[in-house]
Parts: sequence; C-alpha cells; structure tokens
Amino acid sequence: MEQELFKLTPARLRELQLAQLDMLRFFKQFCEDNGITFYFIGGGLIGALRNGGFIPWDDDLDVLLPRDDYERLCRLWQEQYPDGRFRLLRTDGKTFTGNIFATVTDTAHTMVKANQTDVDIPHGLVIDVFPLDVCPDSNLKRKMQYFHTMMYSLFQAQIVPENHGGVLALGSRLLLGIFRGKKIREKIWRRAEKNMSKYKREENQYMTELCSGPYWMKIKYPKHIYDGVDHVMFEGIELPVSKGYKEYLTLVFGDYMTPPPEEERVPHHDIVYLDLDTPCKVYDDLHRAAYTKK
Repeated sequence: MEQELFKLTPARLRELQLAQLDMLRFFKQFCEDNGITFYFIGGGLIGALRNGGFIPWDDDLDVLLPRDDYERLCRLWQEQYPDGRFRLLRTDGKTFTGNIFATVTDTAHTMVKANQTDVDIPHGLVIDVFPLDVCPDSNLKRKMQYFHTMMYSLFQAQIVPENHGGVLALGSRLLLGIFRGKKIREKIWRRAEKNMSKYKREENQYMTELCSGPYWMKIKYPKHIYDGVDHVMFEGIELPVSKGYKEYLTLVFGDYMTPPPEEERVPHHDIVYLDLDTPCKVYDDLHRAAYTKK
C-alpha cells in the first residue's frame, strides 16, 4: 500500500530549510575542528549560486567527502557526539538505516521518510553525507566496481531496486532470498564496500559517487575538479566547494543557472511525517510501541 506523502506548504518548507541550517553550521564547525575536508554539492550549491541560499522549492542539503575523510568523520562523530542532539547515522553491525550513505540527524525535530517508516532509528531532520570514491581507469576494473557497488547497495539497504529493470529486480530478490541472515548480509556488503572503494587517486584519473544511487555511480568526474577548495555563500554561511565546482555542476546538471519548468519546481523527497516542533524521540517511542504490538 502506497503511503500518503506529507504536504509541504511554502511557509512550512521555509521553516524546514531554516532548521537545516542549524545542522549545516554544526557540521561545518565539526569538520573544521577535526581537519575534515567536505564539499557542499547538489541543489544546495546551485541555490547558493542562483539564489544566495536555498532554491525556493528545495527540501534537503547534501555534502560530499573524500572517502578517507568520510570514514574519519563517521568514526570521530561517534567518539565525540554519540548521543548529542545531532547524531550521525550509518548502517553497521548495530544499526540499520535503510540508506547506503551516512546522515546527520537533528533529533530536535521529527521527520519520517517513506522508506524508513519501520526502521528503528531517530527520525529527525537530516543532511545526507556521501563519500567520494576513485574511479579506476581500467574498463574491466570499472565493471567490477559497478558489480561490487550493486552488491553493497543491495545487501546494505536490503531493498529490491524495482525502478531499474525487471532482470535486476528479479536477481536482487533471488539474492536476498538466498542470503537471509543478518551476519551473512553484513559480511557481503562489507566485502563489497572494501572492493569498490579500494582504488587510489594517484593511480587513476577520475572520481565517482558510488553511494548516491545507480545514476550517480555511473558519472566520472575528472579528478582535477577536486584539486583544491573554493568557497560560496549560502544563507550567510561560507561553505567549501570543490575548486572545479562549475565544471562539476555543468557535468551533472547542464545549464544549472536556468531554473527548471514551473511544473518541476516542487520538493522531491518522500516525506510521510513532519513535526518541526517536537523532538523525534517522542515519535520514535510511540512508533516502537505501536510496531511492537503488530
């Protein structure tokens, strides 16, 4: 049964955007304090250039970190702020998020996405945190990277990719049916993650986003795009971007300074519940109690 999505009014959307700025400020400060490199990307970056802040209909923020910095971020966050207001969530041996990337979650608010209604995590407001990986020059190694990435995605998210072809969906169902245990699934995705992210930047010419979804993992970025850091202003906050951010945006979005048609100017994430005035713990406790009774 398809779930009814939450209707975001322009006023409520703006409240959501402003709440996300608290996370962004904290995230930036955390990275600066720990010497972690990150890049502001996606619609947020376009909004910075086109609007000086959020695109009026945008409902999320994304950041990208080189793989080594991504792993350091996840480790240091758990060491320094494991139970704070801002939590870093990532699927591991103890936690299942339904995502193949990390998120920073603001537990002062409540937001539930359609793919996570039955997931036992703090359902707060989120910023998506993606790793930047190296793309091997060899065509054979690139194909193997695709394979390992698909295995990683399937066994970590444990969701059949229904929108990417019948053969892929059928094969995914078969694999999940064969490998049902939590331990064996984790062993598979951990091995796949190691294999897909093992390539060295100094030995190859391109970078790629393996944890952003099937479309993004096929894009190859010339590595010189990430040779250095520039900065843009976003809602009054100075944020780091890759030195070649204009080339990155053109490669991914084409004419990024021209807004899309009117009918496409809508929020694009599947939010089923939103309460910016209530900490997510209240929702999570009620949800767990109701889910236990099923």
